[in-house]
Amino acid sequence: MSKILVTGGCGYIGSHTIVDLLENGFTVISIDDNSRSTSYAVNGIELITGKKIKNYKVDLKNFDETLAVFQENPDISGVIHFAAYKAVGESVDEPLLYYENNLFGLINLLKCVQAFEIPHFVFSSSCTVYGNPDIIPVTESSPIKKAESPYGATKQMSEEILQDFSKKGITSVILLRYFNPVGAHPSGFVGELPVGKPQNLVPAITQTAIGKIPKMMVYGTDYDTRDGSCIRDFIHVCDIAHAHTLGIQLLDQRKNKTGCEIFNLGTGNGVTVLEAIHAFEEVSGVKLNYEKGPRRNGDVIAIYANNDAAITQLGWTIKYSLTEMMQTAWDWELKIKQAEEKVKSN
Repeated sequence: MSKILVTGGCGYIGSHTIVDLLENGFTVISIDDNSRSTSYAVNGIELITGKKIKNYKVDLKNFDETLAVFQENPDISGVIHFAAYKAVGESVDEPLLYYENNLFGLINLLKCVQAFEIPHFVFSSSCTVYGNPDIIPVTESSPIKKAESPYGATKQMSEEILQDFSKKGITSVILLRYFNPVGAHPSGFVGELPVGKPQNLVPAITQTAIGKIPKMMVYGTDYDTRDGSCIRDFIHVCDIAHAHTLGIQLLDQRKNKTGCEIFNLGTGNGVTVLEAIHAFEEVSGVKLNYEKGPRRNGDVIAIYANNDAAITQLGWTIKYSLTEMMQTAWDWELKIKQAEEKVKSN
């Protein structure tokens, strides 16, 4: 069985991808410094799969510690790189933090990949690389416009680094451009667990509904969209996770057409922020306490995917509907509350 290193393995998408890799016969190790995650995910992965994974609590900006992981695991055959800061709003406020973490971590990781001649590399990219697109849905060949945030800029720069790196011919690369991952594993054992105030829409919705947050803000309701709020392409995290497994398999079978392949991961359906809120209210039966506020710096107005390439070349299929996305997210939030109440009672 191939051994895959997942960076950011305790994070939201990383933990779901580890589950998918294990269920498809891979051996997995993880690197996560837990600065934006907790080790709780490792327990959830074991509950779902019955398999333990080793997480190295390593900051990728520390080259020596990163190198030590590769030295201890010379049989790594592929790397899936998630470990990066990802909050658009925070990146606007703290741009240097994002450039330092997201770029230095990637470069140190690639130095190790190069030294150990790792053949496969899958990168967690983002639809933010498209900026504010002129035409939607966007395809992989849509123009890369100026990023609307430092976070988006780090993804653009990372893609350029990886495209140049792939030209050496040692490592084949896949860039997966996510749209808006939401939901949780149907088991309820892993899901999105923000550290501090949630920066993404759906955990903000569920935390407001459960009472952790008194009221949530909808940023901007005067955009040129059908209800004035931003349009996004929400995709279930398990569908996103499986695409990474398919990417590793594609590279392992040498079915990639070029040294650096790019795939959009989205449903192809644009949903407004207010529509997402209403979908959650219908699923949960909870009337959400939200306020309409001003636009937020860094937000793209409207974007959704053309996903034909992922479907035809990766063999990717979308299994989860918007209703299921919201239901699994709500089930996860309820499970967290149950666990917290159990701790308090003890």
